[in-house]
Amino acid sequence: MDKIDKKLITLLLENARHPLKHLAEAVFLSSPAVSARLERLERCGIITGYSARIDPQKLGYHIKAYINLEVPPDQKHNFIPYIQHCPNVLECDYVTGNYSMLIKVFFPSTAELDQFIGELQKFGKTQTQIVFSNVVPAREIPLTTE
Repeated sequence: MDKIDKKLITLLLENARHPLKHLAEAVFLSSPAVSARLERLERCGIITGYSARIDPQKLGYHIKAYINLEVPPDQKHNFIPYIQHCPNVLECDYVTGNYSMLIKVFFPSTAELDQFIGELQKFGKTQTQIVFSNVVPAREIPLTTE
C-alpha cells in the first residue's frame, strides 16, 4: 500500500459514497486508475465492503450492552453457530481473561436484553455492562499517509 492507496481509504472512510471522479481528483489520478486501485484493495482484502453508519437509537434500539460470557471449551461448537445467527449481536470476540467471549449487542429494551442474557446462560456464566453514553464513537484505524 502506498500513499495514494492510504489517501483513497481515508476518503472512503470519510464517505463511502464519494464518486469515483471525486476520488480521482483528490489523488491526482484518472478515474480508471483509481478504479483499478480500489479493485486491487478489495481483492487483497484490505477493503472488505462499503457501508452506511446509522444511529441505532433512531431505529428504536435504545439499549447498548457488552456481555461477557464464559463458554466452556466443549460448548464452543454449539455456541458459535448460535451467536452468528443472533441479529442483535453486532460483534462477538473470543478474548482472554475470566470470560472467553465479549459480545456487543443492541436491544430496544432492557426486558429484551434480559431475555437474551437468559438464553446465553445455557452456554455459561455471564456478566453484563449496559452503556450509559458514548465518549468516543466507533471509528476506523487511523492511516498515516507518510
